[in-house]
Amino acid sequence: MRRSHVTTVSLLAALALAACTNAKDVLEPSAIAPQSTQSLPGAGGAATPPSTAAPSSGTAPTADTAQPPAAAAVPPAKSAAAIARTRLQVAPIVGASVEAATPLTAELQTRARQRGITLAGSTDQTPTHVLKGYFSTMTEGKDTTVIYVWDIYDPAGNRLHRINGQQKAPSVGGGEGWAAVAPATMQAIADQTIDQFVTWLGGGAG
Repeated sequence: MRRSHVTTVSLLAALALAACTNAKDVLEPSAIAPQSTQSLPGAGGAATPPSTAAPSSGTAPTADTAQPPAAAAVPPAKSAAAIARTRLQVAPIVGASVEAATPLTAELQTRARQRGITLAGSTDQTPTHVLKGYFSTMTEGKDTTVIYVWDIYDPAGNRLHRINGQQKAPSVGGGEGWAAVAPATMQAIADQTIDQFVTWLGGGAG
């Protein structure tokens, strides 16, 4: 009976000691296995997505910006040579009154000299070009318009070029026709005529 009691006490003591040892293991931090931590989307900063940029192929293609070739301009030397060899003869004006033709002819000579054109007299047999003019007028209300046509011929009588136009200005003295045309109107026509003639020469005319 006594031995049985001792055995029982010994068994209880052993169980108590085992219980204390297990409790110590549980409370020891080193005995707790660390849990794996997995980042959640959006926690601790967003994950960087993989780059989707295409690999560089080197120099980027460039647009073709080449400009079309400009139209060839007449070289100044060629234009000057054409003017230098020109001898222009002005034929009698057709259709204009003497009073209107006088300032016209005088300004043709002045403008031609300014542009480097040599004028040939009416009896000169060596002109390179002959200029023949045809004129008319039209009066409407307080204005009178001078209508003109110039034909340019070679010495053989072949027409090479034509210049035409009209000049409108207030009528002089309330008259009509040539009596209403001011000298300044005819001078303006002369300047325009020589300028257009020089432009035509510079364009490669013969």
